[in-house]
Amino acid sequence: MSTVLGIETSCDETGIGIVSDGELLGQALASSMAEHARFGGVVPEIAARAHLEALPSVLRAALDDAGLTVSDIDAVAVTAGPGLASALHVGVAAAKALCLATGAPLYAVHHAAGHVAADLLEHGPLPARCVVLIVSGGHTSLVQVDDLARDPIVHLGDTLDDAAGEAFDKVARLLELPYPGGPSVDAAAREGDPDAIRFPRALSNRQGGQRFAFSFSGLKTAVARHVDSLTRPLTARIVADVAASFQEAVVDSLVSKSLDACGHVGARTLLIVGGVAANRRLSEVAADRCARAGVELRVPRPALCTDNGAMIAAVGDLLVRAGRPASPLEVGADPSAPLTRAALA
Repeated sequence: MSTVLGIETSCDETGIGIVSDGELLGQALASSMAEHARFGGVVPEIAARAHLEALPSVLRAALDDAGLTVSDIDAVAVTAGPGLASALHVGVAAAKALCLATGAPLYAVHHAAGHVAADLLEHGPLPARCVVLIVSGGHTSLVQVDDLARDPIVHLGDTLDDAAGEAFDKVARLLELPYPGGPSVDAAAREGDPDAIRFPRALSNRQGGQRFAFSFSGLKTAVARHVDSLTRPLTARIVADVAASFQEAVVDSLVSKSLDACGHVGARTLLIVGGVAANRRLSEVAADRCARAGVELRVPRPALCTDNGAMIAAVGDLLVRAGRPASPLEVGADPSAPLTRAALA
């Protein structure tokens, strides 16, 4: 039984987690989000510098949380892509340094595969086949997962433009809500009517090559045009109704296509992961529709939905237990790495 340390630095969270045989032993997280808020989005060089400053203390905190020392670590997993190039390089360099210092093998893994593996820490092993909706600020994809450690990940559909989380951020700015947009739109929507405005659902035709693809650019434009037509200043009620109606359009598209994909590939389990998986309305609608369709729904707890080191350690743990080969120490970061397998090298 091996103990795997995972490092995540793809964006603005510095995360380290420690996993052994599918069990989370300890973790720690630092965020530089507050430093980016005044810019309305993540600034890569600020994020990279924050990772560099935070990693030593986050490492100590994660080891303390697990009651371990560096010498107890048997393998190191790290997000090698995709993500912000400068941020990824910090994490990859730190992982290599740990491997050189301890003799532990290195596993370079895909960030999105980490989101999938996070659910194993919550609900245990995945079924032989499932459909996974990966939905965050940078990703909106439907994939088929069989054996995450051994088999290729089959892409069913991706966003053609904005990721869902990116659309939340943009709509939040239109409504003068704080960054990050996901939590602020979700909070505002709780007081609004989701049926107040019928915003479009793009690519709703179930036929053709875009059956499982997503598009949120047109929805964002529709919200912008609607907001531009309103009298200023916007009242709290108007903001709540626009937020709720926009959120309903996103959720409807995500859940409809996900359940369609389950039927298409014969999967009886839908897994929703990534930062947007923490959205309250998405969980509500998915739970209701999955129950009616006879599909098991799995969603990690919110702390495991956002970027964290535990999910990367979980991927490493799967790879080690499956006997997969380690990555060469000369492996580099790949900011645009496609999601085809959990291991990048």
